[in-house]
Amino acid sequence: MPLVNYEPLDSSTDVTTTKTLLYEAIPLTGTIVSGTYSDENIKNFTHGMFQAVYDYPYLSSSANHIFDLTVGYSSNSSLSGSANSVQESKKINMYNQFAQVLLGYTGSNNVVREFEKDLTLDGSGAMLNAFMINFSRLITKDQIKKGSFSLIVGTGSWASPFSFTETLTDASASATGGTTNTIGGDYGVLYNASNTARGVVFYQAGIAILATGSWDNVTDFNSGSAPIYSYTTAQSLVSASISGSCDAVRHRIQNISFNNTTEINSSIYFCRVPHNKYNYTSNPTYLSSSQIVVKSIGTDTPISYITTIGLYSSNNELLAIAKLSEPLRKDPSNEITLRVRLDY
Repeated sequence: MPLVNYEPLDSSTDVTTTKTLLYEAIPLTGTIVSGTYSDENIKNFTHGMFQAVYDYPYLSSSANHIFDLTVGYSSNSSLSGSANSVQESKKINMYNQFAQVLLGYTGSNNVVREFEKDLTLDGSGAMLNAFMINFSRLITKDQIKKGSFSLIVGTGSWASPFSFTETLTDASASATGGTTNTIGGDYGVLYNASNTARGVVFYQAGIAILATGSWDNVTDFNSGSAPIYSYTTAQSLVSASISGSCDAVRHRIQNISFNNTTEINSSIYFCRVPHNKYNYTSNPTYLSSSQIVVKSIGTDTPISYITTIGLYSSNNELLAIAKLSEPLRKDPSNEITLRVRLDY
């Protein structure tokens, strides 16, 4: 039944907001990326600019998109303008697209800022050749947790890529340091065990940019499913298609793991029930022959039970209802403060 009167909320004392961060561990094994489903979970597109990786064969109704993978290099790279290059304009376009969205422009001529393997953005340590992993929002949620990212890549031969491995982590990053803020959000540097920078991870965007350095000493960074040609990393970026280079990268990903972050914002309303209010109810069963049915004798104090809280607008329009887990006894001898939380 509707309440007889309303208790106003003071926005300065009765309303507050909070933010809660929930973390979930995400392991992406190399057997999913390349092997388990014989590449039936890998989708290449006619535009040839990237390939998509799913956790099941992508034609399955239960398949979930994990990430997109592509490669590219800057027009300032030594690879640019190479003879007999394949898809060069698309590779440069992919590099510029990621750099523009994540880093923006620099200088008065509005030149796209290039990726760097440090946190200074001063033009030094540039990554002119890169592999880009764009993780699905399904698994990154609101952002990747700083300091939780790990990527293990194989640097062995094509036949035994994981006979030698290199682990890249952002262990130096944290919520308070080790990151740089850009127009694409915060990013942290990915280091190997020797503390050599090998790439960067953009946390809010859910994107990892890997330098070719981890595979510079690999002599058969091949494209396709078999080592028909013994490419170096640079040769693969020039002579292979984007999808072919992506295949070579996937063949050498042993494990990716990180914690995603879900941000829950809450508005908390403290609904205060004074001792001299809400001791009666408008429910007609509360009275019988004009007598309060819960009173045995006339001198007994009135009693009511609170079961529901309604939040109203300034025009007395019902906006939200909160149900209590059990009725709360209310009489003139007690006061109650009920905490109502709205999550969004």
